[in-house]
Amino acid sequence: MFSPKPARPYFDSWLRRTGRQFAVSGRLTQTAVALAAEDGGSVDEWRTRLRCLLGGDDVPSLDLLTKIDALLAAPSKISSCGDFQGTLF
Repeated sequence: MFSPKPARPYFDSWLRRTGRQFAVSGRLTQTAVALAAEDGGSVDEWRTRLRCLLGGDDVPSLDLLTKIDALLAAPSKISSCGDFQGTLF
């Protein structure tokens, strides 16, 4: 018998938004490194888990969802172009 997909509009919109953010090169790995440092586990385990979350195979806890959002919203650690160019000379 066919069982319909449960309605979860907020999670689905989070998946779309987070998928776009992880489309930036290295962003998923950067997040996996931060989560491994905070919560333990290896970077590869977190990378795999994040991919499962993005695929909709797993639903994260509210705590994990909030941590991922906070990590993605944090400013990048790369200096501004002006500061970087100043160190070249």
